[in-house]
Amino acid sequence: MTTKLTFHGVACYELVSDRGRVLVDPFLKGNISATVTAEDIETPDVILASHAAWDHMGDAAAVAIRTGAPVICGTDTAALLRQAGVPDSQIRLTIWGIQIRVGQLLVKPVECRHWSQARLDDGSVISGVPMGFVVEMEPDVSVYHFGDSAIFSDMKLIRELHKPTVGLLGCTQPWSLVAPGPGEVITGEMSPNEAALAAEFLGVRYAVATHYEDPETPDVQEFLAAVPRHDTSNKRIPLALRSGQTLVIDDEDFEVQN
Repeated sequence: MTTKLTFHGVACYELVSDRGRVLVDPFLKGNISATVTAEDIETPDVILASHAAWDHMGDAAAVAIRTGAPVICGTDTAALLRQAGVPDSQIRLTIWGIQIRVGQLLVKPVECRHWSQARLDDGSVISGVPMGFVVEMEPDVSVYHFGDSAIFSDMKLIRELHKPTVGLLGCTQPWSLVAPGPGEVITGEMSPNEAALAAEFLGVRYAVATHYEDPETPDVQEFLAAVPRHDTSNKRIPLALRSGQTLVIDDEDFEVQN
């Protein structure tokens, strides 16, 4: 079997195998690095929205309404989806630990050290639980998406329980989207070194940088250099894709396609 992971900038990925198609954190409109729009996305079997931040759930409602695809998410994200016109019949609420099977795909929501908050049209503000995801794409390939998490030691427990082979790990910020304010933001939710250590905690074979617009930024390059320093397996493969590129995993082989 073959699994394909296509990067669309920031934290948006399409995951495809014989078991189905998964769209994760579909932020496309306003994403300067995206090479596709919500109208271009092929109909997914399921959409995963890690939390209610606009640069993650982004176009989830637009894609769901156009394609009829179900969305797996938390409560505040669901409120935004309903407000945008997504029917309840397409929304599957979940939280860490409650696994969801969609067709042949198994989605495992896992702990995410972040926050999730939504402001509704009536001015009310609601909070929910942010999530990471482990998705079983084929018997030997499971993909972990960090969902905007900071590093935490129980990533080792995710390794023990779910054995992800691919880690999509935020190592910086999409700097054009950082809000102005006092002080200077100098890292993302994980620094490059922390993201590389997270790859070791998770035990992934493929440590894939994410949460950026340009893979040539210094943070991403620092992550690629840091991965081998933490790798006790001596087999881990660090990667950083450009938006529109696809990582193809075929048994023990891989390639990056434009």
